[in-house]
Formats: sequence, C-alpha cells, structure tokens
Amino acid sequence: MDLNHLHLHVRDIPRARRFYETYFGFRRDTVKEDEFLIVRNPAGFDLAFMEDPEPSPMPRWFHFGFRLPTRKAVEELHDRMAAEGVAILRPVRDHGAWMSFVCTDPDGYAIEVYYE
Repeated sequence: MDLNHLHLHVRDIPRARRFYETYFGFRRDTVKEDEFLIVRNPAGFDLAFMEDPEPSPMPRWFHFGFRLPTRKAVEELHDRMAAEGVAILRPVRDHGAWMSFVCTDPDGYAIEVYYE
C-alpha cells in the first residue's frame, strides 16, 4: 500500500498548478470541477488543490518532501528556485549521508527537497 495523494488548500489554483508543474514535474490530470483540481507526477502521486481564500496556517514543523535522484539535482533545483524568486527557508545543507533544502510554495507550505 502506497501513500498516493496530498490535499492542499490554496488561494489560487492556477498559480499552485504552475508552481508544482514548473519545479516538481506535476501535470494537469483532472479538470477543475467547481473549486477542485488534481495534478499528477510521473510516479503517480496526486496533489489535490482546493481553492480557499484563507488557507489555515500549518504548524511550524509541518512539511512534505520531494526526493531527487542525485546531490547535483538538489543543488541545481535549489539554485534555479532561488534565482527565480522562490522563498528558500533553509539553503542546501549537506548532512553527510543526505542533503536537503527547504522552500515554500506560493501558499507558504514548507517543502523539503532532498537526496538520500
């Protein structure tokens, strides 16, 4: 049994879709029905976006992550996102056996990008 989706409340569905398509390889999967959209990545993981003018704040510890195949891929995505104005909460750190950075999406959700 695999975990296969995450439901996020977002202020602007097209903006959220563009962010996750641009940086994490998601593609539109289900057309917008009322205030709902699902995008899927190549591995079959779904992100469901529900429009919400004021998403509830998440606890400071809450985040979700994307594992990349190499250390270089982590560094390259970090540099690209930083250059394109994505908020970086924690720059790339090498932890020995793994490396990571933390950014936020347009709605402030914390995302850890890592190699392990």
